Order: sequence, then C-alpha cells, then structure tokens
Amino acid sequence: MNFGRGPSVVLNVGGTRYSFSREVLKDFPLRRVSRLHGCLSEQDVLEVCDDYDRERNEYFFDRHSEAFGFIMLYVRHGHLRFVPHMCELSFYNEMIYWGLEGSHLDYCCQRRLDDRMSETRTYYAAEEPPGEAAGGPQGKGRRPPGAEGGKWLERMRRTFEEPTSSVAAQVLATVSILFVIVSMVVLCASTLPEWRAPENRSVEEQSRYTAESVREPSGIIEAICIGWFTAECIVRFIVSKNKCEFVRRPLNIIDLLAITPYYISVLMTVLTGENSQLQRAGVTLRVLRMMRIFWVIKLARHFIGLQTLGLTLKRCYREMVMLLVFICVAMAIFSALSQLLENGLDLGTKNKDYASIPAACWWVIISMTTVGYGDMCPITVPGRILGGICVVSGIVLLALPITFIYHSFVQCYHELKFRSARYGRSLSAEFLN
Repeated sequence: MNFGRGPSVVLNVGGTRYSFSREVLKDFPLRRVSRLHGCLSEQDVLEVCDDYDRERNEYFFDRHSEAFGFIMLYVRHGHLRFVPHMCELSFYNEMIYWGLEGSHLDYCCQRRLDDRMSETRTYYAAEEPPGEAAGGPQGKGRRPPGAEGGKWLERMRRTFEEPTSSVAAQVLATVSILFVIVSMVVLCASTLPEWRAPENRSVEEQSRYTAESVREPSGIIEAICIGWFTAECIVRFIVSKNKCEFVRRPLNIIDLLAITPYYISVLMTVLTGENSQLQRAGVTLRVLRMMRIFWVIKLARHFIGLQTLGLTLKRCYREMVMLLVFICVAMAIFSALSQLLENGLDLGTKNKDYASIPAACWWVIISMTTVGYGDMCPITVPGRILGGICVVSGIVLLALPITFIYHSFVQCYHELKFRSARYGRSLSAEFLN
C-alpha cells in the first residue's frame, strides 16, 4: 500500500470496525477493498471510501454494516446468503458496491433474487461506477501494463466459452452447430449402400483416407469440418486462463477424441501407404472414423438441455449407483427363479429360452423396464406369475431413485437457465460499454 502508514488498516463500515494487515488488502476478494492497496494519495482513497482518518489509518464506508458482515462471512467461508429481513435488491446493491455479482450467491438465494427482479422488473447492472473502471477518466493514467491485452483475451475467452455473452459469440456458436450437423449428416450418409455404389467400394475402402477419397465431396466437407473444429479448439486453448484445467475438462477431452482420429488415419495412410496390409484390414480405421460421433456432444456447449443432463448425472451419481444396485439385485433373484421354473424343474415342458441364468437375465431386464420385446417369455403358470411380480417390482424399484433424479434435473435446469440469463445481461452491458 502506497498511502498511509502502520502495519495494519481499519475498515469502518456503518460503525463496525474491521482490522486487516496491508498484505491482506492486496489480494482481498472484495474488489473495492483491494483497490485501497494501490491508492497513491488521499484523493485516490476518497474515491474508494467515504472518509479517511490519517492518524488512526481508518477508512470509513457509509454502507449497511449487517450486509457487510454477511459478505465477510462469504470471504471467510465461501458461502453468500441474504441477510434475514432485508430486501433482496438492497442486499444485491451492497454486493455490487463491494465488487460481487449475483453468481456468488448460493443457489437458493439466486432463485429468490431472480424472482424478486422478475416481480419488480428491476435489474441492477453489475458494473463499476464510471470513475472506478480501468478505462474511466480517473484510471487512464494508472492502467497497468498488459491490462488491455488481458481484457482482450478475456473477451475472446467469453466469446468462445459463453454463447450468450455477445452477438459475436452467438454467431460463432451458430456456425459451430452448423458444422456439427453437416459432419453428422455426412457421417450417416457415408454408411448408406447408395453412397458407395458409384465407386463400387467396400466398407473397408470407404474407411481409408486416400488421395482419391480426400478429393471427393464428402472428403472435402469432412476436411473443412475438421479444420474448423481444430482451429476452434486451438483458439480456446490459447485464450484459456488455466491450460491444465482446460485439458482436464470433459468437453475438451471429447473434442480431442473427435478430432484426433482423422489425423491418425491420415498419418497412417501417409506412413504405411494406401494399399498396405494395415490399410486393407480397415477395422482400426473404421473404429477411428466412427469416433466422429462424439461431435454430437459438442452441442452441449450451446444447449442448456444437454448441460442440464451432464450436471444432473454429475450430482446424482449416488442415485444412479443405487438404481444399478436395485436392478442387479432384482436381476439376480428373478433370473435364478425364472430359470428354475421354466427349465430347471422336471415339469414335462422345458423352455429352451431359459436354459441358463445369464439367458434369463435378459428377460428380467426387459421385463423390469416394461419394454417387453417378446423374443422370450415364460410358458408355465408359475413362470408367468413370477413374470408379473417381476414387472411390478421393476416399476416400484425404478421409480424410487428416478424421483430424486427428476427433481435434481429440474433444479439443475433452472439453475443453468438463471445463470445463463444473468451472465448474458451483464456481459452484454460490458460489451456495449
């Protein structure tokens, strides 16, 4: 801290005093408080706070003391909730003053804030006052080196990561979706017999990336799509904040799994030759080629529905494990009993479809899920009674954990929807300014 003396500073917020060391202020989570560390004169200090006592090195803020107490609890413990018996909009105004956003609130409080905003049709812009922005008239001379470049990288990152952040991001997301759709259509069409008939090629020949196949319309379209996805992945990697975290993200791993097979296939063609024994095998290349189906998962970046599905599976993995345990236990019991009643006992009629317990497991699965393909069914009276019990048990056992999964899905959908709407509003205001 360049202004004031003493090992510590005191913040007086509405009559409540807080003491901090100077080093703590440098990286303080609240943006307004951390700005005190860079103040060079008393005039700079008064731009941040309401008053300043040089003798006691005390900064005065004429703000709601109880609200700041709850904000300090967030600084210490990482959870931000509304002050009881305080207007949500007033508390949100305090959050904006100290440099927080609505996304810092816990989910239950986010719902309350969004409901309150919808009722009053009031939206606070989560922005700094004109004098506090780095580009304002007060801060032009003190902008740190590289700040403009960092801001540009942040805008690029938001454009590629958040489709609702700006018009450019929406256009980019639309183009990416079109490339995904075109690549999927070409992939599906390439498996049709009519697609290979003019050249009279086999499936193995269709899977190879030869010089002739690349010059075909399907090869050109595929190369263009791969080029777009590769460029998009590289740009997103360059503008990402944390490169290690970028590589560990599931969607980015899926992108690599969808892009890599094309280059591996082309490299194998270049190194081994177009007519080598490895190329004639075609099995490995067909597997690599079919991995392009992972491109469909790229749509999760642009659709809340797919994001909701992934978030639900992540949060409900215990319920999913419980569901699998229920199915496995019931399958073990009913398959053993059905095999015994239909084939194990000497009742004069033996059902060959239930010759073994593993074969009976298939019947148990399709019965518990009420699918009933009809490819195998019990023919004895005890077996049919057991089949009815199996169907009813499947309905009950599957309904219990699915109820929890359903409620989690609805909660995740509303959460992502609110976050997307709020993030889009704040970023749109930032880009307009």
